Amino acid sequence: MKVLVPVKRVVDANVKVRVKPDRSGIDLNNVKMAVNPFCEIAIEEAIRLKEAGVATEVIAVAVGSSACSEQLRTCLALGADRAVLIETDDQAQPLAIAKALKALQQKEQAGLVIFGKQSIDGDNSQTGQMFAELTGMPQGTFASKVSIEDGKCKVIREVDGGLQTVLINMPAVITTDLRLNEPRYASLPNIMKAKKKPLDVMSPADLGVEINKTFEVLSVEPPEGRKAGIKVASVAELVDKLKNEAKVIS
Repeated sequence: MKVLVPVKRVVDANVKVRVKPDRSGIDLNNVKMAVNPFCEIAIEEAIRLKEAGVATEVIAVAVGSSACSEQLRTCLALGADRAVLIETDDQAQPLAIAKALKALQQKEQAGLVIFGKQSIDGDNSQTGQMFAELTGMPQGTFASKVSIEDGKCKVIREVDGGLQTVLINMPAVITTDLRLNEPRYASLPNIMKAKKKPLDVMSPADLGVEINKTFEVLSVEPPEGRKAGIKVASVAELVDKLKNEAKVIS
């Protein structure tokens, strides 16, 4: 069984982002980039399935510029068998990415497609669900545990009320939550081996799709700075401020 894992190139989670002076987006000059943390969890889960003998091949795929090959090499160093870059210089939005991945899935026929539930830049949490709808594949979103039983995929989902267990037919789509696993670090020998693993580059046109925008970002604004705290002389004064100023108690 093949496992397809879409990954996204994002600003490293430890970097403090800066908004461009013209408010058109995030300043990416000299900023460290990395694999989206939720995508790292997806890669880790796919590798664990292979180590357990459930999967036979793990394929990492990214839709974006040639710079994404760096993050795909990271996925290969973590244990993916091969990688595919659907190269485009256009800004790929969730629906366009889902369409490109659908075309690749038709070619690869993966038994399981594992997404990170969202990216830490756009925070859309859309691509996995859009892909499932386009392909007609059943989905288990926000997964905190995944297992393959009797040819079906058992997913324990994190929902508002607690946990929900679903059993879905395969091929299937999964989006990973934070508590699914703890991603490993790539060892130096594996980083060296990753340089020899195949990384195929293709264009959206090769897959018969177009990267079209469905929305436009008008402005990006930094969050308001946190106001300085104050000290109170007594509990009574604290209660008064919570009640009359903050209005968080009645």
